[in-house]
Amino acid sequence: MRTEDLFDETYFALSANKARSGLTILGIVIGIASVIAMIAIGTGTQNSISSSIQSLGSNLILVSPGAQRGVGQFVSQGRGTAQTLTMDDYNAIQTQATEYNKMTAEVSSRSQIVAGGANTNASVDGTTSDYMSVRNIAIDLGDFISDQDVTDANKVVVLGSAVRDDLFGAGADPTGQSVKIKNVEFTVIGVLKSKGTTGFGSQDEIAFIPITTAQRFITGNTHVTSIDIQAQSTSAMADLQSQVTDILLATHKISDPTLADFTVMNQNDIISAASTIASTFTLLLGSVAAISLVVGGIGIMNMMLTTVTERTREIGLRKAIGARARDISRQFLAEAASLTILGGVCGIILGWLSAFLISKLGNIAAAVSWTSVVLAFGVSALIGIVFGYYPARRASRLNPIEALRYE
Repeated sequence: MRTEDLFDETYFALSANKARSGLTILGIVIGIASVIAMIAIGTGTQNSISSSIQSLGSNLILVSPGAQRGVGQFVSQGRGTAQTLTMDDYNAIQTQATEYNKMTAEVSSRSQIVAGGANTNASVDGTTSDYMSVRNIAIDLGDFISDQDVTDANKVVVLGSAVRDDLFGAGADPTGQSVKIKNVEFTVIGVLKSKGTTGFGSQDEIAFIPITTAQRFITGNTHVTSIDIQAQSTSAMADLQSQVTDILLATHKISDPTLADFTVMNQNDIISAASTIASTFTLLLGSVAAISLVVGGIGIMNMMLTTVTERTREIGLRKAIGARARDISRQFLAEAASLTILGGVCGIILGWLSAFLISKLGNIAAAVSWTSVVLAFGVSALIGIVFGYYPARRASRLNPIEALRYE
């Protein structure tokens, strides 16, 4: 059978039962579109998590109070909220560690901020002047906290853009005006540029005050919530992490590292762990969606078996006038493959459109990858061959005499 004849026969066979062919293709379309859309959501989530972590700063070593348990154990409830880090730890790291650019300490709390008749609930962070460069933030109006502010424990505050909007109105310049935090009056000296919301909360709903001021008027002690250290380079992060761990173990007089009352985390390790979780999530979504592809393949097999039964006399006649088993098999395989390829093309378009709409209308930046498109299309073609093989083989093995007698 010539290739042109094969195409003609496939077209006429599929167009003879348009409704049935369309419904069979629909199963493949839904399967392919689901796979592409789900993988796009997973990939977008993974990219968003990585961007959120990277937006916190570059080459960061993050030190938090509380013990970090091993894999498979319960997480310590005190981690992040315990009071095991102090300014003495910060000073020890600052004087003994090497291979770092800058570092900062934080005292975090949540308080009501009042300005005139307006008020808002926001995170109040006591920190140092190096916070800007370590945590990659920028000033929009005014100035950030200075070393002198920290030394003198000045009552000054730098507002996040969302806090400024809530208290003074969108786009206002509140520098020089006063706000109250826990009934203590602070002078606004600056407003930060908007950084948006990440997986770690809004970066704009924060107010910054000198760390010494926070300890004196807000917390009443010398404990710190975290210490953030910026390594000189990515390659220096592991060594710096080891240095910080050794310094804190010595400062806290702890000989067994497994009993450490603090946690030292590497930003790259956090990104790697988050990416692994997101990749597993993407694989799970893709696997669930792939089930519909298998269902679509079963639908193709069912249709082709029905077609073989309906066209038994036609098959017998073709064989009687000289058609070989290979020709019959090729014809039915071509019909099955045509259904899946057509469904695959439509599914790719629908999947791409779905991902686009999810990105525009939802909060997930779904990212379609060429790998998922090629994979989905390849799987659809393979399904056509695999699920079309048995009906094609069955048709090619029909006895021509019995086929001609079939009613």
